Amino acid sequence: MGIELPQEKKLIVECRIEGGCLGPTGDDYVEDFCDFVKSEFSSWETNIITWEITPRWDKSQLERQYKVAGRNISWSQAEKYLKLFEKNIDELEAEIDESIMVLITEYMSKQRV
Repeated sequence: MGIELPQEKKLIVECRIEGGCLGPTGDDYVEDFCDFVKSEFSSWETNIITWEITPRWDKSQLERQYKVAGRNISWSQAEKYLKLFEKNIDELEAEIDESIMVLITEYMSKQRV
């Protein structure tokens, strides 16, 4: 696993998920879906990343936000941060998007919504 950072030094990746990605009534259960995603991401790169998975109620908010020590940082700052750990932000974002798509399918089949 490599280095384990203290919580206050970890990169916080906040993913905001729109209810619409779960269908026309997705707003009714997007919070439950976010909890489901959190549980699935709970062991993914957690030595350097803290995951925050929340509904995206406000469309003016970014779908993805990066933070360190409680402060928002830019995409390029997050890119530099991840490079310190030999991680590529483009690959990470692609993995996030792909994982969420797979989890949508899994969640929908379990919920039969």
